[in-house]
Amino acid sequence: MTAGSSKDAVKAALTTQALETPSWAYGNSGTRFKVFAQPGVPRTPQEKLDDAARVHAHTGVAPTVALHIPWDRVDDYGALADHAEQRGLRLGTINANVFQDDDYRLGSVTNPDPAVRRKAVAHLLECVDIMDATGSKDLKLWFSDGTNYPGQDDLRDRQDRLSEALRTVYDRLGDGQRMLLEYKLFEPAFYATDVPDWGTAYAHCLKLGPKAQVVVDTGHHAPGTNIEFIVATLLREGRLGGFDFNSRFYADDDLMVGAADPFQLFRIMYEVVRGGGLAAGTPDTPGTPGTPGTSDAPGAPGVAFMLDQCHNIEAKIPAIIRSVMNVQEATAKALLVDAEALADAQRRGDVLAANGALMDAYNTDVRPLLAEVREESGLAPDPLGAYERSGWQEQIVEDRVGGVQAGWGA
Repeated sequence: MTAGSSKDAVKAALTTQALETPSWAYGNSGTRFKVFAQPGVPRTPQEKLDDAARVHAHTGVAPTVALHIPWDRVDDYGALADHAEQRGLRLGTINANVFQDDDYRLGSVTNPDPAVRRKAVAHLLECVDIMDATGSKDLKLWFSDGTNYPGQDDLRDRQDRLSEALRTVYDRLGDGQRMLLEYKLFEPAFYATDVPDWGTAYAHCLKLGPKAQVVVDTGHHAPGTNIEFIVATLLREGRLGGFDFNSRFYADDDLMVGAADPFQLFRIMYEVVRGGGLAAGTPDTPGTPGTPGTSDAPGAPGVAFMLDQCHNIEAKIPAIIRSVMNVQEATAKALLVDAEALADAQRRGDVLAANGALMDAYNTDVRPLLAEVREESGLAPDPLGAYERSGWQEQIVEDRVGGVQAGWGA
């Protein structure tokens, strides 16, 4: 244990952490060339929630599930919310989909055709209706819009169209609801993506108002990008709305979070802790200065922590549990940073001591600490082992025969 926050304070902060799992991570996924089917994969949104309940039951920190529309479209969203509640869950972020329709070949909300733009905006407004029905507070928007060739379309006009669409949806949001705008460097647009970076997303959010915030997907950056700098800046400006946690080696690989670069995940979580993003709770609940997971800046916004992953070759539920555990471990290490020693070294310009303060926390084995936290919460200390012993995997393989498995197709 490092000389950072007290053990009890760190454990208390860890018990308040919550991670949202994505409904689509429980379905079939794959590469551009092939979607790989697995036995026992859910066939309905309700079965996805059943699997998500198992993740929460074994980790204790995954109480909400993000929906993707139309992948999770149902006739009665109130009934779906009841199904979640009966399993100890809540429905979380509503994710729009304006990238899987032939009409969106040249873009959705930035398409040169006004009819296509109206269609895309109508879908986004439908997603706000679903938020009303489910009690969701967050609408997450990612646009594949962009161009492949110079001169294909006017770059300024596309930004104007985007701004108009975002304003229409923003004005439809109700009390306590937020718009989370995600960015991506490239793919499927290769020449110019309409929301390619955090600066573009931030500029649009700033113009819209306080209900619009930026989402950082850890896989959506150029190699070598200092993601923790982006996190620190957005937190400082009160505009970090959420994360899509995953891991990448080359591009948007959507692998299990922490698999490729656990040190990067630690650095990101340190900035979250430093900036007050961990314990801030909701947008209306500021952090408390002087406690683990909060900053000295009052009114730190709530940050939605969500996994966004495609488990192509590994079993779905164990992979999601592993990702949750990886985020927990990075968070625990971030909480153990000796803030006073680090600040003192920084003031003195002692480069080695400052770096050492971070490395001491990162090199701490926090698995025994997290095992204690779980046991004190009435959970098994090893979530993966507990899941394996539960028999759930064998049960769903036996029961989920027939019908059409959920998946995003390719």
